[in-house]
Amino acid sequence: MDWLVLAPLAGLTSIAFSVYMFLYVDRQEPGTSKMREIAAAIREGAKTYLRRQNLTLSVFVAAMAALLALAFGYTNPIYGLTAALAYVFGSVCSTLAMYLGMNAAVRANVRTANAATKGLNKAFPVAFYGGAVMGFSIVGLALLGVSLLYYVFRDPTIVLYFSFGASALALFAKAGGGIYTKTADVGADLVGKVEIGIPEDDPRNPAVIADNVGDNVGDVAGMGADLIDSYIASIIAAMIIGFERGNVFKDIYMVLPLLVAALGIFASVLGSLFVRVGEKGNPGATLNRGTFSTCFMFAALTFLLTRNIGLGEKQSLGVFLPTLSGLVAGVIIGITTDFFTSIDRPPALRTARAAQTGAAINILTGFSYGIISIVPPVLGICAATVTSWYSASTFGVDPVYGVAIAAVGMLSIVGMMISADAYGPIADNAKGIAEQSGLGEEVIAISDKLDAAGNTSKAITKGFAIGAAALTVLALFAAYAQIVDIRTIDISKPTVISGVFIGAMMPPLLSALLILAVGKNAFRMVEEIRRQFREIPGLMEGKTKPDYARCVDIATRGALKELVLPCASAIVAPLATGFILGKEALGGFLAGSIVTGIIFALLMANSGGLWDNAKKYIEAGNLGGDGSNAHKAAVVGDTVGDPFKDTAGPSLNTMITVMSLVASVFAPIIAVSTLFGL
Repeated sequence: MDWLVLAPLAGLTSIAFSVYMFLYVDRQEPGTSKMREIAAAIREGAKTYLRRQNLTLSVFVAAMAALLALAFGYTNPIYGLTAALAYVFGSVCSTLAMYLGMNAAVRANVRTANAATKGLNKAFPVAFYGGAVMGFSIVGLALLGVSLLYYVFRDPTIVLYFSFGASALALFAKAGGGIYTKTADVGADLVGKVEIGIPEDDPRNPAVIADNVGDNVGDVAGMGADLIDSYIASIIAAMIIGFERGNVFKDIYMVLPLLVAALGIFASVLGSLFVRVGEKGNPGATLNRGTFSTCFMFAALTFLLTRNIGLGEKQSLGVFLPTLSGLVAGVIIGITTDFFTSIDRPPALRTARAAQTGAAINILTGFSYGIISIVPPVLGICAATVTSWYSASTFGVDPVYGVAIAAVGMLSIVGMMISADAYGPIADNAKGIAEQSGLGEEVIAISDKLDAAGNTSKAITKGFAIGAAALTVLALFAAYAQIVDIRTIDISKPTVISGVFIGAMMPPLLSALLILAVGKNAFRMVEEIRRQFREIPGLMEGKTKPDYARCVDIATRGALKELVLPCASAIVAPLATGFILGKEALGGFLAGSIVTGIIFALLMANSGGLWDNAKKYIEAGNLGGDGSNAHKAAVVGDTVGDPFKDTAGPSLNTMITVMSLVASVFAPIIAVSTLFGL
């Protein structure tokens, strides 16, 4: 049996399933003329941003493709051209998946709001299926693209350029989308909630449409791109290590990551069938049931695959156990994130109570719990690494390959994870449309229930993405060391320890640049909102409409302007380190960036989610409710957390993946072209 056929078959199945779900969503009624008007404004704003982002990034893609063609075509022009085309193909696949997912999300939001008029059990599937279009289209395109390239060229290094193209676009998309969404969110909250005292999605707020648009460009398109870059990178890292260290099972080890990813797609499709909620059900529990069902089915399918693909009995366990350890680590990270960010858990409740003493104690409490939340995921990542290493070596598999296949195992169910993540902003948009359209308290209450589950699912997905990135970059680190033939890294060398420090510096630097970008753009947004309330007659009384388009334009222009420097630094820094200090220094650079990148990403994602749900607990009528001093303090905490959890935090795992890919892509040149090379 030609096992490789499973990979493109799974990709096509995933794409077909996403088309089916898109058609289901599109058949639902979009509601009243007022609802359609609001949804149209959100859809147009999202499409405008994505179109302008793609035009901006097309220049970067063209320049990088030319660089790859020249750098690798110096002695073999055909190879250089192939590398450039594979890179462009990866960029196009990532862009297409983002567009398809966001197009479904901006259609599902208004239909979810309208379905909420008929009950929770009618609204939930519209929101989930809308998110699942993103989840299944993006993994389908990714796996189809990787498997086709490998099928044609039978060379994992060609697939590496495809991964680099997808990841580089993902970094720009996540950073730009994050700047956009938090510019609007911070501006809308600071003026609307704190200064004016109106609800979050009040139609009088000039930034309300920009805020709704931001949910889509940041949390749908951006987060989908974020996860897909780790997904592709984990597959290619395992393929390269299998090629270099596979011994007698080399051919099987190269194909196995594609097959494991294929089984993850089949398990995710089956798991989505368990995502059903009753009229009085719990959407969050339903999403978790779908995820756990997917995990169990994936584990069973992977066991059967490893037993029948042609490995020895020992080696089959040496592959299955690391794959299972990666999957378990992902579940541990998800459970931890759920505990530290859910609205009904002690950390969020204590952070909410701290708001009674003011914004400072609220922020300090949330920040402290964010630091504590680092511990279980880091221990889980360490446990997965150690378990996969020793279980692989015990059963006759190269231990480095064991770590690499553990990353593939964790990311195998990414279709389900992205679906649950994209559900969140759709539910958030639906709540906003319901409130702006005046659908009544009962409908808004149903939308709130959907939204609360969405906040938790988004937080869990962010934690999962960070853990997945950790294992992926460890595998990429091993792949880089294999390509440049480094067996050990001597940190007593001045160039190497310098590389470690420079790498460790990069994640905090990127975080600072992105948060500063949000601050600068939010300042412009706040001034514009204040101006409109001050200068537009009858706006506060609801007699006239604000200028929504002006706020959308501010968020768009600022995001595209501010994303260039931080994203470019992620590509320039590893190249500069490698060419100036040498291949071992670049290895140290990658090691330093992995450690601080994971720590900062976990801290910011979890503390941001915690501040958000502490605010929502107060808004539910507790501790004085809306308008109280505790609420105002919690809103300030939430505005601090917004760029933490939706801009800087999620961008870091993409950043460390991109830097590792840059090192691996240019490794052959760096190995022979350094200035010092000590």
